[in-house]
Order: sequence, then structure tokens, then C-alpha cells
Amino acid sequence: MFNKVLIANRGEIALRIQRACRELGLETVAVYSEADADTRHVRFADQALCIGPAAAGQSYLNGAAILFAAHVSGAEAVHPGYGFLSENADFAEQVEAAGMIFIGPEPRSIRTMGDKVAAKRAMRAAGVPCVPGPEGGLPEDPQSILKAAAEIGYPVIVKAAGGGGGRGMRVVPDAGQLLDAVAVTREEARRAFGKPELYVEKFLEHPRHVEIQVLCDTHGNALWLGSRDCSMQRRHQKVLEEAPAPGIDADLVRQVGERCVEACRQNGYRGVGTFEFLYENGEFYFIEMNTRLQVEHPVTEMTSGIDVVREQIRVAQGHALSMSQADVVTQGHALECRINAEDPSTFMPCPGRVSHWELPGGNGVRVDSHMSAGLTVPPYYDSLIAKVVTHGASRAEALARMRIALSEMRIEGIRTNVPLHRAVLDDNDFCAGGVDIHHLERWLARRTN
Repeated sequence: MFNKVLIANRGEIALRIQRACRELGLETVAVYSEADADTRHVRFADQALCIGPAAAGQSYLNGAAILFAAHVSGAEAVHPGYGFLSENADFAEQVEAAGMIFIGPEPRSIRTMGDKVAAKRAMRAAGVPCVPGPEGGLPEDPQSILKAAAEIGYPVIVKAAGGGGGRGMRVVPDAGQLLDAVAVTREEARRAFGKPELYVEKFLEHPRHVEIQVLCDTHGNALWLGSRDCSMQRRHQKVLEEAPAPGIDADLVRQVGERCVEACRQNGYRGVGTFEFLYENGEFYFIEMNTRLQVEHPVTEMTSGIDVVREQIRVAQGHALSMSQADVVTQGHALECRINAEDPSTFMPCPGRVSHWELPGGNGVRVDSHMSAGLTVPPYYDSLIAKVVTHGASRAEALARMRIALSEMRIEGIRTNVPLHRAVLDDNDFCAGGVDIHHLERWLARRTN
């Protein structure tokens, strides 16, 4: 049990965690960089400590400074949010070695799932369907590499075992380009992730990105909370998410969800997590597991009625989950638009001072944001400034509410991608549901030509 939580993050997710802590009667400690001194998560915290300059490497990624702040403040637990140190197994170990609780999975789980080769091996052992490809990493021998790819069948994709965020991967259409792609990706992986290990798997040409949210306690209970579709992506970065994934057979989703929670039980997983899949031609293929809270968790909360962050904190306190799988019932449909401070045409970040900030409201509308009029969007961090979420009894109703919500939203002083979202919601293919992960980039290309 603990009574004081240090939130090792910033922005909307810091506020989201803060609110869950307050509901549970817990004190909160905010850490902040010099650029974030005037932000809402700092003002609303019971304690706030500056941990360094604006640069993330000297503040939100500075584990030593965060641990010192936790010690000085008397915090008994650390919540990492998403991004920054949330999937850093070494940091999680340091938190626990300092006698505090890390509100997340055990370090060994983070380490296993952070290695894509080890993660696929663990998932195959639990019966979770995986993308076709060898279980181990790529060997050094060129002939063995060529043989492995030939057995899969082209096109293939070469990936870094320690990669993420769309980096460290290359699509290879034929054998003539394979060895060069392996050499370049191996060097990129060594520089970006500190480990040159690669693996190869079948490249699916028109898949959807579908996720299964899980929630596990330390008493042997594991739940899956429905599906999400995150196929609307640009350069492997999600733009708009929804729950449940439209047009997929409910029994198939249930079967995959049950395999996911079985994998969690077999591997002793605790807290929240997300299984990410490619879905094509009626088949699910595991690609990775995120061992943290995700940006898009609100759509799952809206459709399941479960406060994912609250349950995550309760699990860390040692409590059993407050519901069973029979209690998890998906109601209606939810959408989330990520509102970024960026040019809607060029996607260049647009930091600056927000002169006017007017948010939408009404039935089935939720906005998670840390911004307000007069605050400045700094140039040092991710450009996400708000998440607009709508819920309806049907997908059509959720879409209608999102169109109204975005029409009511007024942000002045900076440019945002709100106009892009408004245009996407009028795209006939998206409105029909079930577009693949390349749809948004094809749509954007048509608009610029």
C-alpha cells in the first residue's frame, strides 16, 4: 500500500493520473522541467519539484533526478505515464531498488516485451497468433538470412528486435535487396536502440492495426477489455483511434482476447498492457506488446465503463481487480482524435502561446488536455495538446458527435491539426469502417496531388 505517488510525466497524461490518484485519496507529487513551471499538472499537485532544464534528456528522461525528487518528497510509488521512461526496465528496477513501487509491470516483463524476438517467442508459447517468420533473430551468415526470407516468402519486413515507434524497420520486396536492407537496418538499430539484433517476418500489404487492452492483478486475475482500431496512421504514428474495431467478428476477437490474458497469466504480467496486432483477411497476427498505459486508453474506458488508470493504481497497491471478465461488456462506440500543435498540411510542429482556447461539450464528449488560454506549447516535447473523445450508442452516433465537437473547438495563437480531423471525418472510406494502415497516407497523397 502507498499514499503518495510521484508522476514522472507531463501534459495531459500527468493530469489524468493525478485525477485518478485524487479519487483514490492519494497525494500526488509533480515533477517538471523549467519549461513546464506554469502548467496545470504542477499547479494541481500536492507537491511539485523542478527536475531540470527544458530538454527532456535533462528532465523527464533523467532517472536520477526523478528518483531524487521521489526521495525528497517522500513518495512511495512512481507512475511513469506513457513515453519517456514508461518502458525503461532499468528505471523500473531502480525505483524498486529504492524501496518504492513502480506502477507498471515488473522489470522482467518490460524487458521481455521490449525485445520483439523474445516477445514473439513468449506469445507463441501461449498460443497467441504471430506474423509468419522464424522464432529467433536473424543470423549473421548471408546465406542463412536469404534462406530464412525465402522460406517466409516475399515481401518480407526486417525489424530491429529492440525497435519501436516506427523506427528500425525496412520492407524488402525481393531477395536482391535483402542483404543491403539487413546491413542498413542493423546499423540503424545499433545506433538508435543500442542493440543490432534483427528479425524478419512476412510483410502484410494491407493490414489493419487492431489492439487488445488487458488488465492484470497479482492474484492471478487477467481481463481483456475489448478491441481498438488504430489503423489511421501517418508514418507509423497514430492519428485517430476507435473502439471497438469495426467489422471484425466478435467471436474471433473474444478468442484472441482470451489468448492474450492466458499469455499474461503464463508470464506473470501485472498492471495494464496492450497487445498490438496486424489484422488481414480474417486473421490476427501479434506484432508487439506495450507494457504501459497508452494514449488511446480513453476509448476503451468509454466503451467498457472501466477506469483503466484507477485499476492500474489499485493493482500496484496489491488489490485484486474490482471486476471479473463477465462484468466487462462493450457498450456502444468511441472515437479519439489526437489534437496536435502542428500544421495540418505539412505536419511541422507549431509551438507557441495559445491566445484562445474553447473546448466542446455535450452528451458523450470527453476532452483530455493540459492546455488553457495563455499557456505556451513548448518546442521540446511531443506536440499533443488534447484528445477529443466521443461516445455513442453506435459508430454513426459517435462520428456525428465528433463532427460537432470538432466544429465547436476553437484554438487560436497556434496552428493545429483540427482541420485535418474534420476532413478525415468526411472521408467515405473511413466512415464505412475497416480501412488499412496505409489508408491515411494514400488519402493525404490524393489531397496534395
